[in-house]
Amino acid sequence: MRRRDTILLTGFGPFPGVAENASERLVPKLAHLAARRFSAHRVVSRILPTEWERAPARLQDLYERERPKLVLHFGVSAGANSYVIETLARNTRKSAQDASGALPRDDVVVKGGPEELSARMPATQIVERLHAINVPAVLSRDAGSYLCNAILYRSLIFAEQITEPEAVGFLHIPASIPPALLKSQATPGEMRFDWGTALIGGLEIIRTCLGRPPPSRRHVRGRPRADA
Repeated sequence: MRRRDTILLTGFGPFPGVAENASERLVPKLAHLAARRFSAHRVVSRILPTEWERAPARLQDLYERERPKLVLHFGVSAGANSYVIETLARNTRKSAQDASGALPRDDVVVKGGPEELSARMPATQIVERLHAINVPAVLSRDAGSYLCNAILYRSLIFAEQITEPEAVGFLHIPASIPPALLKSQATPGEMRFDWGTALIGGLEIIRTCLGRPPPSRRHVRGRPRADA
């Protein structure tokens, strides 16, 4: 029997200043919905430790074991109020403590690596399709210089060295996500990032990266339920 292609979704655990990481909650919920919606694929979700050394080691192991066809990483940003689609990873690391209290060993992610690497995802199309279903989203060329940027950079390196995923990308989400509104409370056409639109948007991001057409309006109207 032919092995199903794998979709790999990752989030991060807590780190200094963020005791509860929203991506740690979003990724398993999104993976559960994606496994039902994209049943021809295996959906694997993992939470990476927010640590300079352990996170890339864990990610490399996932690449080698799962050989994913689609890789999407999620992390939080204090400045985000929507999905932020990161389009660029830089070979730089700031001197900041990780979740274990350790500092990076060097100021670059990979010694001798390119200064920049472009994410492998249809970023502009993703924003357009998210806006079409009233999910707020913006493009970004600055993923910061902490673990989010480092993991995107490493992931793009692993994609070249280990396997060739169809898409590799990073999405920032707000550090705090409000509960989903009831249908009767929602304002028609309003773009609001909450647990409902986060999940709807996550599914649409996966769908776009897989090269599938937008969903019918019948699927867009009903928001996935999510505890908040």
